Amino acid sequence: MSGESKIEDKIRGKLANRKQTNSLRSLRTESNLIDFCSNDYLGFAKNLPVKACKDQGATGSRLISGNSTQFERIENKIAAFHNAPAGLIFNSGYDANIGLFSCIADKGDTIIYDQNIHASIRDGIRLSNARSFSFEHNNIEALGKKLQQADGHILVAIESVYSMDGDEAPLEKIVAICEKHKADIILDEAHATGVIGENGEGLAQSLNLEVKIFARVHTFGKAMGCHGAIVLGSKNLRKYLINFARSFIYTTALSEHSLNAIESAYDKLKESDDLIEQLSHNISLFQSLLSKKLQSKLISSSSPIQCILIPENETVKKVETGLQKKGLNIRAIMHPTVEKGKERIRICIHSFNTEKEIKMCVSSLEKLVI
Repeated sequence: MSGESKIEDKIRGKLANRKQTNSLRSLRTESNLIDFCSNDYLGFAKNLPVKACKDQGATGSRLISGNSTQFERIENKIAAFHNAPAGLIFNSGYDANIGLFSCIADKGDTIIYDQNIHASIRDGIRLSNARSFSFEHNNIEALGKKLQQADGHILVAIESVYSMDGDEAPLEKIVAICEKHKADIILDEAHATGVIGENGEGLAQSLNLEVKIFARVHTFGKAMGCHGAIVLGSKNLRKYLINFARSFIYTTALSEHSLNAIESAYDKLKESDDLIEQLSHNISLFQSLLSKKLQSKLISSSSPIQCILIPENETVKKVETGLQKKGLNIRAIMHPTVEKGKERIRICIHSFNTEKEIKMCVSSLEKLVI
């Protein structure tokens, strides 16, 4: 075909617009920087003892040739750890949310979601036939008003810890208002798994509210240091997802190696009280070292995700570049990922970050953030 296609013209134009607004994304391969950006909160990604595999790899979807006694044993093991009747493993947290939300509500039902909810949940909701409303972030009064407008079966989607702010959902209050309106809760525990609770079980269990939650999504790609996710709920929910969740039905199952890594992570988590305690200590140390100037820009959070608001893509990008020149792998979160005017530097604290590294991080921020 001679000449350039019209679709290429459109692609080039959209990329040029992103570049002009300082919001063009690109892949990077930095390897020698101090890690203050990964979700590997406990350092599991570098230290999981994964046993050798007998099989070569994946063979097909679980409904065809990919299921195994290993899959079902690990699902039962994880469900027991999280005090749930049953669970179904998906290939990623994105797959879990797409599969769950796209099939769980029908026409005439309503999904209400926090306005800061993860993109995977928004995408799953768009694929469903249900009506949907967002409510102001963590605002119980706003949620109550949306619940009064809801029809059919009502589902409320929230996260335990929000990935871009690092703050927690007021889960006890949300449970109370949902019970009043006979609404069911779907809780994404991605950034709480391995971090919140005595053994990292997540927010729901730390508050003894797991039995009040219709479905919980625990992902393995954050503190667990591997890949995949599990949807926890009733045995009927598991059967339903096997029959209706397209991201489960029409995809090749995880390999034996991936399953070994997931099991290893849960075994390691049971012995990681010291790492969880060290993580909490490091978060407190980071916050205590901040000047009043930086504290005024800090989004309130007790999680490993610590965000300093620096409006405008160009400005926050300059701070990111300065931090990386100082050897710190810290990333800017820019519009359109976050609302315009709420761009931020996102610092992820880990159990393995040393006191020296944390002090270096804070010192560098103090010099670069105006």
